[in-house]
Amino acid sequence: MGIFQQSSWLVVGCYPMKPLILLAFVSALGLLFGQSGKDATPEPRFSELSHQDSERLNQQRAIIASVAKQRYGTATLSRTKRDMPILQRIIDDKVFKKSQPYELQSLGVVFGDVLASELPLRWVMTTDEYGTDPTLRFRNTSININALTMISKRVEKDEPVGLSRLLQQNREALSDAEKRFR
Repeated sequence: MGIFQQSSWLVVGCYPMKPLILLAFVSALGLLFGQSGKDATPEPRFSELSHQDSERLNQQRAIIASVAKQRYGTATLSRTKRDMPILQRIIDDKVFKKSQPYELQSLGVVFGDVLASELPLRWVMTTDEYGTDPTLRFRNTSININALTMISKRVEKDEPVGLSRLLQQNREALSDAEKRFR
């Protein structure tokens, strides 16, 4: 997965610059004005879910449960790995389009429940430079998984979404992180 750009040149002011040169230029400006790279991206702040936050997640779960029941006759969602086949079917059948980010993010919430049942993760709120959103926090570390947009971003980019693969990738990444924290 990479970031694509049409040209390898960026223009700052009237001077064309290669991206790496631009990075060095911007970094030097930060040092010149007394800002370190560490200050540029502060650690996320975490807080417990409020009642409102929990209700919002439950509303999103209800959207997916309703679709699963109406389209496939699924009685309930279990918030466990048993939900993965129905979630994958919703994705594969393209029930939600790119133009439905809320519904796609609702799929992310339900998949997040699966992740939380399989891995040492729990739902919390995180506040960072982009705002405040629900996320899955790994133990009491600063590591978090943004399940909310995990599916929607891939659908919006026309990338394949394999939930089993995403579960395995997250399992491996957290296992590696856990080794580093020991």
